[in-house]
Amino acid sequence: MATPNYGWEKRQRELAKKRKKEEKAQRKAAHKNAPAPAEEASPATSPARPKDAEGETAD
Repeated sequence: MATPNYGWEKRQRELAKKRKKEEKAQRKAAHKNAPAPAEEASPATSPARPKDAEGETAD
């Protein structure tokens, strides 16, 4: 019976872990460079308090 090659198995696990880490870094970089949605990009356009018909804040 053949003996297990633990070194090869360890190397395969390390390669898989490295590949997964690189894919995650690419996803994070793509998400970071993606344009923000319109709702988050311009929060100043939506008023914090509603205005009444005369244009004054309703307090």
